[in-house]
Amino acid sequence: MIPARFLSPAEWEMVQAARYYESKVPVLGSEFLSEVQRIVKGIGANPEAAPRVKGEIRRRILRRFPYAVLYQIDPDEIVILAVMHLRRHPNYWHGRK
Repeated sequence: MIPARFLSPAEWEMVQAARYYESKVPVLGSEFLSEVQRIVKGIGANPEAAPRVKGEIRRRILRRFPYAVLYQIDPDEIVILAVMHLRRHPNYWHGRK
C-alpha cells in the first residue's frame, strides 16, 4: 500500500465539503469523509486503476457524492491534488503539484 498525502488545498476542499454536508444533515459530513477515506485507501492499494484525466493525473469518483479525488503517483507516495465537486469549475485545480 502506497501512502497518500493531501495537498493543503485538497484537504481544505474535503473539510469544507464535509462541513457543508454536516450542516444539511447530521452525520452526512462524517459519511462524506468516510467515502473519501475509502477512495484514498483504494488508490493506495491500486494506484494505476483509475483513468488519467490530464497527463499523469488520475481521477476516482466517489460513489454517493458528486465529488472526485484527483491524484498523481509519485515514486514514494500518492499526492492528492484535489477533492473536487464534479459540477463546478472543472479545471480550477490545474497547476497544483
